[in-house]
Amino acid sequence: MKKMINHVFAIMFLALGLLFMVVPGPSLIFFIAGLLLLAFYYPWARRYLSHFQKALKSSCQFIDKKLARR
Repeated sequence: MKKMINHVFAIMFLALGLLFMVVPGPSLIFFIAGLLLLAFYYPWARRYLSHFQKALKSSCQFIDKKLARR
C-alpha cells in the first residue's frame, strides 16, 4: 500500500513537472520531487536524480560566477 501511494505521488509530481514545462511554473521542483520518490524503489531513478543534481549544481555555479563579475 505504501509503495502504491508513493508511486501515485511520484507520477503526479512528474506530470505536474511536464505540465509546468508548457505553462509557467516550478517544473524543476516537481521533477526532483517525482524522481526522489521513485528513487526509493528504482535504481534508474537514482541515476537520473544524481545526474539531475549534478547538472543543477554546475549550472548554479556557472550563474554565480557570471553574477560575481558584475
